[in-house]
Amino acid sequence: MIGLDAILNIGNTLIDKLIPNPAAQDAARLELLKLQQSGELAAMTAQTEINKAEASNPSVFVSGWRPAIGWVCALAMGYQYLARPLMVAFMPALTFHGLDDNLWQLMMGMLGLGGLRTFEKTQGVAAK
Repeated sequence: MIGLDAILNIGNTLIDKLIPNPAAQDAARLELLKLQQSGELAAMTAQTEINKAEASNPSVFVSGWRPAIGWVCALAMGYQYLARPLMVAFMPALTFHGLDDNLWQLMMGMLGLGGLRTFEKTQGVAAK
């Protein structure tokens, strides 16, 4: 399990690299310390450990729900933004109902999680 000190070190390193302004760096460090004191950082660390346990489970019903959601999102976006417009253009006599436009929010959330997965892979933490 990653300790809170390691997470704070990673946070401070990211602050140094991403925020050039020293005053803004100090404000970000203060916010990081507030998170630590309020227990939110510990809760995020605990959730990360739960996610790791889920992902390593051999049962597809436990470890496969995130990829399944990703595929469903990809299929829905493919229909909504590729297939449906083409079908409407080439078959105007038929009615093709659209999906909810909140698919972008779902996709952005999934890509954010995917970015964390990529970070884990680059650190050698995640399985292949």
